[in-house]
Amino acid sequence: AVAQTPGFTRTVLNRSESPGDTMVTIQVLVEINPGVLVARHTHPGTESGYFLDGAGTLGMAGAPDRAMKAGDAFQIPHAVPHFVQNGPSQTRVLSTYVVEKDKPLASPAPA
Repeated sequence: AVAQTPGFTRTVLNRSESPGDTMVTIQVLVEINPGVLVARHTHPGTESGYFLDGAGTLGMAGAPDRAMKAGDAFQIPHAVPHFVQNGPSQTRVLSTYVVEKDKPLASPAPA
């Protein structure tokens, strides 16, 4: 189970594990309500995402903030703090995580 923030959900669509491997691939539909801030957090691996609908700002440590919209893709390296400030409409993102097994999918990151 993945902890949920009000106005923000992650729905696991697929999970693929390799026996004896230390990593797992998880495909997730991320839905963010209008105006919601998804606070700074990290993942125990890489996140690759694609904006299906909506728009917002993606902030990632060590890089300038990026204005994102439907059709834009991004990648966040292992353990890099990042956030999303959603715009005025519902946003849906398809994200694929390649992360360490048995660790939380997301952990809060200090401001």
